[in-house]
Amino acid sequence: MLELGKIREDLMLLEKKLEKRGGDFSYQLNSIVELDRKRRKIQVHLDTLRANVNKISQEMSQLFKTGQKDEADKYREKSINIKNQIKSLEEDIKSIDKELQLALFSVPNTPHETVPSGRSSEQNQIILEHSSKPTFSFKILPHWELAEKYKLINFELGVKITGAGFPVYMGKGAQLQRALINFFLDEAKNIGYQEVQPPILINQNSGYGTGQLPDKDGQMYYVQEDDLFLIPTAEVPITNLYRGSIVEKEHLPIKHVGYTPCFRREAGSYGKDVRGLNRLHQFDKVEIVQITDPKSSYKTLEEMSSYVQNLLQKLELPYRVLNLCGGDLGFTSSKTYDMEVWSAAQERWLEVSSVSNFETFQSNRLKLRINELGDKSLAHTLNGSALALPRIVAAILENNQTQTSIQLPKVLHSYLNFTEIT
Repeated sequence: MLELGKIREDLMLLEKKLEKRGGDFSYQLNSIVELDRKRRKIQVHLDTLRANVNKISQEMSQLFKTGQKDEADKYREKSINIKNQIKSLEEDIKSIDKELQLALFSVPNTPHETVPSGRSSEQNQIILEHSSKPTFSFKILPHWELAEKYKLINFELGVKITGAGFPVYMGKGAQLQRALINFFLDEAKNIGYQEVQPPILINQNSGYGTGQLPDKDGQMYYVQEDDLFLIPTAEVPITNLYRGSIVEKEHLPIKHVGYTPCFRREAGSYGKDVRGLNRLHQFDKVEIVQITDPKSSYKTLEEMSSYVQNLLQKLELPYRVLNLCGGDLGFTSSKTYDMEVWSAAQERWLEVSSVSNFETFQSNRLKLRINELGDKSLAHTLNGSALALPRIVAAILENNQTQTSIQLPKVLHSYLNFTEIT
């Protein structure tokens, strides 16, 4: 969430920055300012009353010592009245704190100055397009038909076992999944990311810590009996490893990579965008997370973007990079690069990675701070998909098909005992 101190300091600047998102957040921000003003006013009164109680207690103790019991009883009565006022004011502050927190939770992160203005994906800025799109001399098949033809993925069995959006990977399809996961993990470990295998169920504190709650409440699967949520991404449990932590500056950057299954309800999704692997309720993903010094976080963002692009290059996939406009930014992000691969049969770009800098938005919720010679400050957090498997698999199948086989990227050959699917 936004830092309360920064809202106090320059409300108009924050309102101006949030205009890039295409919405008006002045009501929420003004409510925060008013609640904060009210809380601080009560706190001043409360501090005065507490000081009075302490003074009265000292005077009352002295009166008892000198035998002035009647006079001391008057002070005791006065002390009781003030303590009742204190109790009432403390309840008022608790109520305001809850209201203030909800108001702060309702405001998204401010876009970075390099984020283009815009209300939808139509205004996203194309940074680069890498490699040419493949051409074919025959009629090519979409990945869901290729998956059926080569017995790689069974969508009908997934519906039978669970429901739509839960595919079953079979034979070489399952081996391809495992190869991609191991490839992504190995590449991350080779450049200094420490592997983590986190839980795939989180509590509410974790959801609030990284901003999935309350913003994405309806998009997460919820286990009511245990009050737990299935994770939408490994970012959540990995970043929450440092909730309530103070990290030493010399230990930065902290770099983690983790593979997990991910679960998203994708409520409201329909049409061609949900065919095959395009949009699933359960999918596999390798995630990279960094905790950094604020001074270097945007350099880190560029490095993470380059790293994900390098993976796509090694997989020999045509891709492009987008700088998301304000209206298409995630609630918690200050700047996001999306990487999209070309789907030859569907003739469209498919998002396979988002790399984001959250600045202090998550660390403020997490109470994640940096210690530098005794001075404490909020860290910057970043994360990226490296990579999400479903659309990577879709692009590999579609872009590398021949009339009789699917040729697999050379970088995966050492992870498999085959180089093509026939």
